[in-house]
Amino acid sequence: MRCFYIGVPMCGVIGVFGTPYSSQEVQQGLQLLQHRGQDAAGILSFNSQTKNFSLYKDVGLVSKVFDDTKTYGISGDISIGHTRYATVGPKTVIDAKRDLQPMMVNYPFGIGMVHNGNIVNYYELKKTLKETKNRILFTQNDLEALLNILSNNLLEKNNLNFSFDEFQAAVKSLFDQAKGGFSVLGVIAEKGFFAFRDPHGIRPLILGRRALTEDEKKENPNHFGHSYCASSETNAMNFLGYEPIRDLSPGEIIFIDHTGEVYSSSNYSTQRNIPAKTCMFEYVYFSNPESKLENVSIYGARLNFGKYLAEEIRGKIDSGVIKPDIIVPIPETSRVAAISMSETLGIPYREVLIKNRYIQRSFILNTQESRKRAVQLKLTAIASEIKGKNVMLVDDSVVRGTTSKKIIDMVREAGANEVYLASTCPPIRHPCFYGVDFPDPNELVAHGKTEPEVAKMLGADHLFYLTVEGLKKSIGSEKLCMACINGKYPVETSNKAFSEMRQAHREV
Repeated sequence: MRCFYIGVPMCGVIGVFGTPYSSQEVQQGLQLLQHRGQDAAGILSFNSQTKNFSLYKDVGLVSKVFDDTKTYGISGDISIGHTRYATVGPKTVIDAKRDLQPMMVNYPFGIGMVHNGNIVNYYELKKTLKETKNRILFTQNDLEALLNILSNNLLEKNNLNFSFDEFQAAVKSLFDQAKGGFSVLGVIAEKGFFAFRDPHGIRPLILGRRALTEDEKKENPNHFGHSYCASSETNAMNFLGYEPIRDLSPGEIIFIDHTGEVYSSSNYSTQRNIPAKTCMFEYVYFSNPESKLENVSIYGARLNFGKYLAEEIRGKIDSGVIKPDIIVPIPETSRVAAISMSETLGIPYREVLIKNRYIQRSFILNTQESRKRAVQLKLTAIASEIKGKNVMLVDDSVVRGTTSKKIIDMVREAGANEVYLASTCPPIRHPCFYGVDFPDPNELVAHGKTEPEVAKMLGADHLFYLTVEGLKKSIGSEKLCMACINGKYPVETSNKAFSEMRQAHREV
């Protein structure tokens, strides 16, 4: 387990408002977002009739944290949930549970929040809150800083019956103070439900709506005819019967009051000419293929990755530099792209790496050693289909190289003649500070190295990366955060200092 962490990289968040079954829907939604984090889960609910909050959170998979006995008692018509993928090392189990989401403050309103992302100036905010507002933070989760900033901003209005204009002013002040990539969901007791997205839109957030059933209407006489859902991905809300309305715009603020009235402000970024920069890694790795992000099908984007990568490699095949006999996906995320590559090149597609489905995603595990063990446990090669063949392995990305090297070695041991590696993501040479677990450039296998040098380190005969242009064409957008590829960070940060602070608390 991990407990000391700055930010909550690549988590899943979901919130539901307007149905008496909101906590059950959030629980189901979290199971659909489990791929975004397997470390811990939590749900907070507010019951508008009893005026009470209920909260439960713990370490483990969603199915472990929320069984039949533990979901009983968590109920209300507004619920928010979180599934965590943390990035740094342990202190104690008590600390680990203390830092889980959701979090809340009880003054001045009773505010509960969850978030997905990372605040790059967290330490500065923590210090400022203590010195200027006498607010002492008890956890190492940067959500607590956001929660206290918003609470303090609302308190300074000295108005318990704040208007939406006052609420959006409080959030915009938070935008001025907190720097990074983040999507936030929250509930304010007896006021309503809110959602907002960072000014660059780095982290995803989608809003949806559905009509209430007759049973729901009977259970809540004060209903407003429908319920709302906001989520990191559309796959969760689709399963729950919600029709996605739209992705929140960068810097957009939404508030839905207790009557069901929806208020929105999306002018923060446009007024300041802040460009949209959605994380490209959502398309490459994290998002479920069933989901859509910024109206782009994740499945469709990954088909395009394979198509464009195949076209870029074709010249090497035609000239005889490489002679792949089969195209093999490295499970799971690269499967769609590998199928597309096979179709484009006319080379047989074979699933000869069999996955043990009960092993966690190795990228999401918290230490290099645990990733190595996971790779050895999670895949088995079918030697009879590999022996004597030239194998083109396809992976979604090559970050640390841990998985790639182990699998290349495994395929060679199974009798492959030559092994090539094709990555559907351009080389990752720079750290991420906005919510993906590679803050240390020294961990990145491509950092400061040429492609032949990386291929040699991994043990591949040839290594191919999708080009930046191929990535953009595949997604159909130029509005992408690609800082980990090109080193151009949309939010200013002291890269070295931030990386050192995170590394100091990681389990190495």
